[in-house]
Amino acid sequence: MPEYLAPGVFVEEVSFRQKTIEGVSTSTTGFVGPTRFGPVTGEPELLTSFADFERIYSGIDQLEWVDVSTGRMHNYIAQAVRAYFEEGGKRLYVARAYDALEDDPAAEPAFSAGRWSDGRARWTGGSPPDVEIVARYPGAAGNLRITFVFRLGQNVLDTNEPTVPSLRGAANYDVVFARTEAEATDSPPSGGELCWIERYFDEGLQRDTFRLRQDDPQPGVDPVGAVGLGDLGARGTVQVLTVSVLVGPMGRFGQDQVWQDLSFHPEHRRALGNVFAPNPTQRTTELYVPLVLTTGLGNGAALAEFLAGQTSLAPGSPPPTILDSLVAAGTTDAARTFRIELIGGNDGNRPGAPDYEGDEGDADGRKSGLRAFEDLEDISILAAPGSSHADGDILPDAVSRLLISHCERMRYRVAVLDSINGQTPGEVRETRGRIDTTRAALYYPWVRVLDPVTETEILLPPSGFVAGIYARNDVERGVHKAPANEPVHLALGFEILLNKAQQEALNPEGINCLRFFEGRGFRVWGARTTSSDPEWKYLNVRRYFAYLERSIDKGSQWAVFEPNGDALWGNVRRTVEDFLFNEWKSNRLLGLKPEEAFFVRCDRTTMTLNDLDNGRLVCLVGVAPLRPAEFVIFRIGQKTADNRS
Repeated sequence: MPEYLAPGVFVEEVSFRQKTIEGVSTSTTGFVGPTRFGPVTGEPELLTSFADFERIYSGIDQLEWVDVSTGRMHNYIAQAVRAYFEEGGKRLYVARAYDALEDDPAAEPAFSAGRWSDGRARWTGGSPPDVEIVARYPGAAGNLRITFVFRLGQNVLDTNEPTVPSLRGAANYDVVFARTEAEATDSPPSGGELCWIERYFDEGLQRDTFRLRQDDPQPGVDPVGAVGLGDLGARGTVQVLTVSVLVGPMGRFGQDQVWQDLSFHPEHRRALGNVFAPNPTQRTTELYVPLVLTTGLGNGAALAEFLAGQTSLAPGSPPPTILDSLVAAGTTDAARTFRIELIGGNDGNRPGAPDYEGDEGDADGRKSGLRAFEDLEDISILAAPGSSHADGDILPDAVSRLLISHCERMRYRVAVLDSINGQTPGEVRETRGRIDTTRAALYYPWVRVLDPVTETEILLPPSGFVAGIYARNDVERGVHKAPANEPVHLALGFEILLNKAQQEALNPEGINCLRFFEGRGFRVWGARTTSSDPEWKYLNVRRYFAYLERSIDKGSQWAVFEPNGDALWGNVRRTVEDFLFNEWKSNRLLGLKPEEAFFVRCDRTTMTLNDLDNGRLVCLVGVAPLRPAEFVIFRIGQKTADNRS
């Protein structure tokens, strides 16, 4: 309690309200699998639309494996993301699984058969490379077309005051093309050099001004060969050189990403090396800037001279280099371009179970695969769309086991498992027989949809659709309601049209079927877990208990380290009772009265002296969940006119 040491009026804040528990979200989903681009390690970014996915992980085009005989495969993760949001999903994380051609990440990238061993497309200029431009992430989508647009501005040298010349419209570290008075007044103008400008304090003028430099800046070392503005003469010229970068997919027309009016010097706030930095400080740069530019050239003038020395794409018969072309154009603020292509990017080998599982973290502690989801507490639904596609030596069951293991370890998650493509009802029963867990649900068969890229019908695993239906069901009805008898909006059909007799063989095994009903369309027609325990037979019961447990877990953290006595027990008991009473009022629990729906005990009957001595508070909670009306039965009989019953 506070101390009162001197007379006075003291005002204290106290709370007369009961602690409350807020229900957690149950619709946030995590997908793991291969994509065409995007980060392989690090915490996944939250996606709220398919456009978000495209900006980070590229589009929906097919993947090309190096080690698979079929070569190309549908981009199942991208298709699943599209289906997820179309079916009503709102929040999604994607962890990319990638298997590079070179197993040793420390090995130097090698180029063979048109591919780089690390999967990252690149372009190098000079020998040894003066400039290297590399796709930020591996993948065939890293094969990009890059256009550099150079612009030489108007003369910014102001000599109205001959003794104190200055630059109007230039900034510190800008790269400029400078001519002396003699060079500028030649007919035609001659000479000129690329320099970078530096602001410094002129001892003679006793003021800040600029000077021109071409050397590499070194801390504590005086500049070599610096030229003052006054040395250019009254009719000298200084023109700022800038570059814009346009990045687009190779061989395709579309809207390019554009970065305008960049500079060359590494200290400039709009430097090429900062915008396309290999280790950016901003998260947006890491996610949305697809290039990395590195150079061994130490100053902006040297980098500008190298890049501006490339061949111009100007029409007609321009001078041989960008710089010559710009200088010949005079001071008309003309622009000249050259283009490069990043090549050798590839999708690597088809990821196996170790790639889906991921690593604990690299030198920077950045996890990958399923392990990247371990630090994201809000995920409730997990899937690996496409991992069950049988091809060659890939074992789909291995990835399913990883999903199950992850969900059991993380406690509050449920895995959506796909059947293997092309399975018969008998084969899918065999697959189900190898699984026994309360934290997974198996769906069969695959879904037929229209591919927006090829405009043909293709088969997709059901997990992307079902995860979206889970999210839609949770938002519209609640997690207590079984996510079944729900339409599959994107479906044009299924791999196999099941009849009632076939489902009668599959449903008792815990295989959730997707079926077509005349006049009602395509629907999810099952809501069971893959558990042999009848107590956890229904998926909504498993998910609802996960919701209750996690909500109470988060909402009762305030009780840790509180004095473990009657006052705390009563407070905890009332907090949980209030939460469960609201659940009962929302028709999420079975019972006509609260005492029929739940009970909460937290007193001497739930704790022993040993518990108290070891700092344990034990609260016993029981709830009566609602199970789905899986079998709706109407008993109808004849009634005669004189029947009194």
